[in-house]
Amino acid sequence: MAKIAYILLCHKDPEAVIRQAEGLTAAGDCISIHFDASANAADYTQIREALQDNANVCFARRVKCGWGEWSLVQGSLNAMIAAESAFPDATHFYMVSGDCMAVKPASYAHRFLDDCDQDFIEHNDFFESDWIKTGMKEDRLFYRHWFNERTHKTLFYNSYRLQKALKLSRPIPKDLDMKIGSQWWCLRRRTVERILEFVAKRKDIVRFFKTTWIPDETFFQTLVLHLVPKAEVVNRTLTFLIFSDYGMPATFFNDQYEFLLAQDSLFARKISSHAHELKDKLSTLYAGGDVELNITDEGRTLYSFLTTRGRHGRRFADRFWEREASVGREREVLILVCKKWHVAKRFVDAAEQVTGINGLAYLFDEGETPLPHLGGIENSLTKRSRHRRAVMRLLFEHYNKDRLMICVDPANIDLLDDFNADRCSVRVLDLACSFTDDYLVGHAVRTGLAGENSSADTLKRIVPTIKMDFKFESNRLRDRNFPHFFAIWDRNTPEENTRQIAEFLKIPDDQAYQIAATPYLFAD
Repeated sequence: MAKIAYILLCHKDPEAVIRQAEGLTAAGDCISIHFDASANAADYTQIREALQDNANVCFARRVKCGWGEWSLVQGSLNAMIAAESAFPDATHFYMVSGDCMAVKPASYAHRFLDDCDQDFIEHNDFFESDWIKTGMKEDRLFYRHWFNERTHKTLFYNSYRLQKALKLSRPIPKDLDMKIGSQWWCLRRRTVERILEFVAKRKDIVRFFKTTWIPDETFFQTLVLHLVPKAEVVNRTLTFLIFSDYGMPATFFNDQYEFLLAQDSLFARKISSHAHELKDKLSTLYAGGDVELNITDEGRTLYSFLTTRGRHGRRFADRFWEREASVGREREVLILVCKKWHVAKRFVDAAEQVTGINGLAYLFDEGETPLPHLGGIENSLTKRSRHRRAVMRLLFEHYNKDRLMICVDPANIDLLDDFNADRCSVRVLDLACSFTDDYLVGHAVRTGLAGENSSADTLKRIVPTIKMDFKFESNRLRDRNFPHFFAIWDRNTPEENTRQIAEFLKIPDDQAYQIAATPYLFAD
C-alpha cells in the first residue's frame, strides 16, 4: 500500500506547520520539513520542539530561500534527501507548501497512487508551450542570473542587459530537453532515487540550473522526463491550484469546502491563513475514513467564467477584427438574435416555409452548422468568424439571393457591430426569452460550467452569474440602437408578435402571423 513522504517547504506560521504535519502523519504518512533558514529562528525552534517525538517527521538541512532562486530547488533536494533516508518504506514523495491542504481522505489518496504506477508532474515544452504567460522566457535559460529580481532588481536587470549587450548567452546542456510546469509534483520512490543519483553525478547540470531564473519550474520537470520513460509520467499536478492572467494564485476560504472536495485532485493550494474552519474540516477529512465524494472537476472552468469575462470586451476597448470586402450594398442580412438556440432555429424553419427566404442557423457560433461548400472557408468556425463578411458574400452568391437569414448568439455582439458597419442592409430581430433556474442549470451543464453531478452549492453560485450575463447581453444589444431593430417576446401572444415579424421580414401580416403562431416556438 502507498505511503507518502510529504516534502514541505515553509517559512512562516509555525502553528499551521505543526498542525499540517500532525494531520498528514496521523494517517500513517510521513513528512520532511524544510523551514527557510532566513525565517524567524524562534519559529523553527517551536516547530522542532512540538514535533520532536513524532517518528514520522524529519527535518532537512536548511538553506536561505529566495523566490525565483536555485535555493528553492536546493531546499527541495535537501528535504528529499532527508525523507529518502528517514523513511525507507515511503513509496511516493509529494511536494507541498504551508498553504496546501489535502482535499481527499488519506485512504482515497493511497488507493489512487496504488492504482497508478506513474509520476505526476507538469512537463510542458519550455519553448513551444505557452505556459509562461508574461515576462522573461528563453532568457531565463540563455543568460546567467546571479541576483534576485525581487530583492536586487537593479543588479538583476543590469547584469542581464550587460550579458545581452556583450552577447554572453550560453547553450543549454545538449542532452536535456527543457520542460516547464508547476513545482507541486508527486513522484515515485524510484524516480526520486534516480534524481538524487543524477544530481550527485552531474555537477554540470546543477551548475547550469543554479544560475537559471525560477528553476523550480524547470529543474524537476526536465529531469523527470530525462530519467523516466514518458509513458510513466502524467503531465498534471495532483494539487488543485488556479492562477490569474497575472500569475497570482487564487485563495480558498471557509465556504469552499464542498467546492474543493469536488475537484479531481488530492490537495489544494492556497488555503487562506484566515480560513480556520476550512482548515479544521480538511484536517479531519484527511485523517478520517472514506467519505462519499462527488467529483465534478469544474473548478478551473468555473473560475475562468466568473473572473475573466472582462477579457471579452467589458473592461477594454473593442478588439480589432480583420474586415473583409463588403457583403454588398444591394444585399440584405436578416439577423435573428436569441440565447435559446432552439427557438431561433424553429423560427428560421417556419420563416423559410412561409416566405422562401433561405436561413442558416448559428453559423458563427456553432461549428456543426450545415453549410454549402465555400472553398474550404466553411470548415472551421474560427475561419468563418475571422472572415465573416467573406462568408456571407459567398453564401449570397451560392444561393443567388439578395436576402438571407442567419442566427446569432447575443454574446456575439462584435458580429452585429461589424455587419451594421457594412454597406449591406441589416435588419435585427431579438427573440427575447424568459429563463427559469432549471434552464440556467441546464445551460451551465451544456456549456461545461457545471457537471451532471455538481453540488447544489456550486449551482447556487453559478446561476445568478449566468442570469446576470444574459441580462447584460440583452441590455447591450438594445443599447446599440441599431437602425432596423425589432423584438418579439415569449410572453406575448402570436397576435402581439405579428407586427414586429412583419416589419422585420417585410411581409404581409397574415404570413407573419403564421410564423408567430408556430407551435411550441418558445417552448424549452
